Amino acid sequence: MRYDRTVHLDSDFATTVSRVRDALAAQGFGILTEIDVTATLKAKLDHDMEDYVILGACNPPLAHRALETDRSIGLLLPCNVVVRRDGDRTAVQALDPNTMVALTELDALRPVAEEATRRLDAALAALDSGDTQG
Repeated sequence: MRYDRTVHLDSDFATTVSRVRDALAAQGFGILTEIDVTATLKAKLDHDMEDYVILGACNPPLAHRALETDRSIGLLLPCNVVVRRDGDRTAVQALDPNTMVALTELDALRPVAEEATRRLDAALAALDSGDTQG
């Protein structure tokens, strides 16, 4: 089972991170957390790796609906979005929200996962088309 939704872009890393923030915001997602994996591994392990950041994206109405269905679903929230260098390109990857349904086996989460998928796919499509304003 694939658990990601991915696009590859020809833009540089910093530009892509900014565009991802805009595309997610246009779909009602805010960024709750940001983990700079590259900087963390360098600081803690003196390990050099490609640019890699994890954005913890949250759409409050969707998170609320999911939490009302299952309080433990917070273990799978927020929606993680990875931006990373992949050779000469930049990959943008979002955790497939349907993973929530597959892992919990709660059909009541299906409508939330479907809406989150639609919104994340719209954000990824906007990135791929260059239109991050909506």
